Amino acid sequence: MFVQPLSPFSNLFLGRSGRFGVVLSTVLRTFSAAKKDPSKGFRGCIVTDCMVDPCTPEPSVVIVGAGIAGLSVAQRLSQCGLSNFVVLEATDRPGGRIHSCWFGDVVAEMGAQHIHGACVNNPVFTLAAQEGLLKPPLKRTNSSKGIYLTSDGRAADHTTAMVAHHVFDQIQREALSLFAMRRGKEHGSLFDFFSLRIQQELQNFPEDQRYKVCRILYGLTHRIRMKVGEDLSKVSADNYGSFIGLPGGNVQIPLGFVGVLSPLLKELTSCNVKFNKPVELIRWDTVREKKDGSPRAIVQCCDGEEYCADYVVITVSLGVLKEHAEEMFFPLLPANKMDAIQNLGYGNINKVYLDYDKPFWVWSEGGMKFAWSPDELIHGSNWTKGLVSVEEVVNSKHVLCAFICGPESIVVEHCSDEEVANGLYRYFTNVNTLRKA
Repeated sequence: MFVQPLSPFSNLFLGRSGRFGVVLSTVLRTFSAAKKDPSKGFRGCIVTDCMVDPCTPEPSVVIVGAGIAGLSVAQRLSQCGLSNFVVLEATDRPGGRIHSCWFGDVVAEMGAQHIHGACVNNPVFTLAAQEGLLKPPLKRTNSSKGIYLTSDGRAADHTTAMVAHHVFDQIQREALSLFAMRRGKEHGSLFDFFSLRIQQELQNFPEDQRYKVCRILYGLTHRIRMKVGEDLSKVSADNYGSFIGLPGGNVQIPLGFVGVLSPLLKELTSCNVKFNKPVELIRWDTVREKKDGSPRAIVQCCDGEEYCADYVVITVSLGVLKEHAEEMFFPLLPANKMDAIQNLGYGNINKVYLDYDKPFWVWSEGGMKFAWSPDELIHGSNWTKGLVSVEEVVNSKHVLCAFICGPESIVVEHCSDEEVANGLYRYFTNVNTLRKA
C-alpha cells in the first residue's frame, strides 16, 4: 500500500522527480507494457506484499481531494490510459484553495490569488498561458506603488516612502542571505532581526525624518506576514531565506484563478470525480490480511459508501491532516509521518472585500499599505494589527481587498461584518483629503 500526502505547494504536476513521481512512473510503465504485450516485460519480476502483481488487471486508485494536486494526479493517470480511479472531494466544488467567485461585476479570489513566478518553469503559469488565460502584456504586481497610511489614516509623502522602500529592500536581501551563510551565529526571530537593522539604518537619516521613515520600514516589515501568514516574532530569521521563489514576478488571472482547473477537468468524467464525499476512514494496511482478490485498501466515506483500492493518494491540506489524521487512518500512520504532520506549521491569511459606490482614492496608483510604529506592532491587541495591505481588485474601480494576516486573521473570522467595516473605516478617514493636498 502506498499512502503519500501531496502538498499543493510542492510539485503540482507529477513529474519524474520525487518519491511519488518515481513510484507512479514505475507503475504506469509496467501496466502500459502489460497492455501492449502481456507476454513480455515480467520475466524475473519479484512481487512483494507491498506491490500490485503486474500480471493482474490495471490497479484501482482512490484520490482523496479534488484540489489542483488531486486533479493533477487524476489527469496524469488518464493521460497514461488508466481509467480505474476515482477522486473523492468533501465539498460541492473542485479546486480546494482555488476558489473564484463573482462579487458584483468583479471576480473575487477567495483563495489563491497570484501566480507566484510568471515563467515557463512554473507549471501553473504554463497551464494558464496555454489556456489563453493570460494576455500580454502581463501586469505584474508592484510592491512599491501605493500610499502608506498611519493608524489614524494619514498618508506619508511619496519621496519618504520611496527612500524607505529602498532601505527595506536592502535589509530584506540581508535577511534572505542568512540561510545560505550558516556561520553558526543565530539571529533570533525575523522581527528582531529587522528591528535591529531598522534602528541601525535610521541613524543615517536626519532626525526630523526618522519618525516617518521608521513607521514605513516597520510597515514594510509587517507586510512579510503576507508571505508567511504568521507573527514575525515566531519566524526564524536564519531560515527566512530557505524559501526559493521562481523568477518572473507575480501575476493574476483576470477572469479568475479557477480557469487553470479547466484543462484538468476536461479529461475527467463525472464517474471519476465524486463531490460531497468527505472521507471518514482509510484502512490502508489490509495487505497483512490479504487474500486473493481482496482489496489492498478500503476508503470509507462519511455517508457509509466504501471504495476499494490498490493505491490511495492523499492530497488534502496540512490543516485537514492535523485535525483528522489520528482518526482518518487505520492503522495509524507511521510515527515519522504523524510527527511531521503535527510539527509542521502553516500561516493564516484572510481577505475582506469592500465594495464602494464610487472610489474615494485615486485609481491605478496602487493600494494602501500601513506605516506602523514599533509600539503598535508589539503591544497592539486589536485585530486590525494584522492588517497589512489594502489592494485594488483587478478590473474594478470600486472594490478593494483588505489582507489580514497572522493570528489576527483567526480573530476577525468571529467578528460581524459591521465590526470589520468599522475597524477598517478609521484607516481611510483622511485618505481623500490627503490625496487632494
